[in-house]
Amino acid sequence: MDDALAPLIDGGWREIAADDAAHAHGEIGDAEWHRRAAARLVPAYLRAASAQGGSGHSGTAADWEYSRGIVAEALDRSGSFLDIGCANGLLMESVARWGAARGLAIEPYGLDIAPELVARARERYPAWAARLFVGNALGFATERRFDYVRTGLEYVPPPRRAALVAWLLDRVVAPGGRLIFGKYNEAVAHRAIEAELARAGFTVAGCAERAHRREPRICYRVAWIG
Repeated sequence: MDDALAPLIDGGWREIAADDAAHAHGEIGDAEWHRRAAARLVPAYLRAASAQGGSGHSGTAADWEYSRGIVAEALDRSGSFLDIGCANGLLMESVARWGAARGLAIEPYGLDIAPELVARARERYPAWAARLFVGNALGFATERRFDYVRTGLEYVPPPRRAALVAWLLDRVVAPGGRLIFGKYNEAVAHRAIEAELARAGFTVAGCAERAHRREPRICYRVAWIG
């Protein structure tokens, strides 16, 4: 990652890179990698003063609508939507609303590896409490599958990313459904996520992007596999 753009793409990139390196060198295993990620994120999410802050977004509510709203570009019909890494549930609520604005009925569900964040989401959306699950996306399965599953490759250590995509496609996404990646920030000149998926043997069926609201070298992107 370009050090000049890295802080704009992810403010915690140095810590993430250090943990990825430690995992790659065999100094820590998957469990410790996830523990460190939770130690960075969960306290910050829980003490956030805004709903979007509690879902990992550092900008304003308007920034949230513009940047995270690109996820709606991946919706092409009504159906169920599982948000992996759901945090306080704001994206679940937002996707249902964005879908409705497009004339689509979206049923939101959520999954997070942190019990504290799922508890917060259940507090915020008690009517959806039974739709919120605690667990690791890699290995997660329920009796039902979902028409849309949104995830991020960064939710598992880099060597596990291909396995995560394969698992979700094989066990979680409904037949004819979509596995959605994003929203993520990327340098305009590089399509790193799509390239990584292609190297792992997956075919990206569609993508969308929006200009960054303040930094012209960066854009917001979403991609999906059919």
